[in-house]
Amino acid sequence: MTYCVGMRLGKGLLFMSDTRTNAGVDNFSSSRKMFNWTVPGERSITVMTAGNLATTQAMISLLEERSAPAEDRDPGILSQPTMFQVARLVGATLKEVIAYSNPTGQTSDDQFSASVIVGGQIKGGQPTIFLVYPEGNFIEVTDDTPFFQIGEAKYGKPILVRAYDADLSFGEALKLLLVSFDSTVKSNLSVGPPFDVRVYKNESFADDRYKRIEADDPVYQTISTGWGDALKSALDMLPPYKV
Repeated sequence: MTYCVGMRLGKGLLFMSDTRTNAGVDNFSSSRKMFNWTVPGERSITVMTAGNLATTQAMISLLEERSAPAEDRDPGILSQPTMFQVARLVGATLKEVIAYSNPTGQTSDDQFSASVIVGGQIKGGQPTIFLVYPEGNFIEVTDDTPFFQIGEAKYGKPILVRAYDADLSFGEALKLLLVSFDSTVKSNLSVGPPFDVRVYKNESFADDRYKRIEADDPVYQTISTGWGDALKSALDMLPPYKV
């Protein structure tokens, strides 16, 4: 299982993913689920994946191979003129990989299924994020839907819905995401740290704000403990329901 979130803020974009993969209740390992392509001053694109690991790794490998500096390797993620076209390419590549693994056709619930969050900015366009489905189609963030989740989304969604604000600073938004991820980790063993975080500031076209947060990170531990204590205190303050 996986948990990834792509969030649009007034100041830019924030991406966060866990790294846990599993093949059973007693076989856990780590695998990177966040990838980035950057041309300084021209574009910065981040992709996060969830679903069948073989499918997502094959998709990323194809995107990287087709983006290599060779004239005959096209279309590539670095040659697309807009983020919309990048999303189309990612969707087509994902669909291609799933179709190769399952020639009878893909659906959202089959064993080769995967979903993708792709976001970033290309010079001349606005920073944005897309959610790509296994069928290859996709949707874009809006003011009403300013963030996307893939993977194990249900445990971490309530805090995002209640506390998200487009005017949050990157630090405040990361705190919110850490609470969301911590809630998911405590509810599902197949999601876990370390967490990969990427911050994209509007118009920066750079790949210099990346961090990996380990399980023993002191700030993460403080947020995790503090959030648990705050929930207990808030519950104690509510009136009991008399029966």
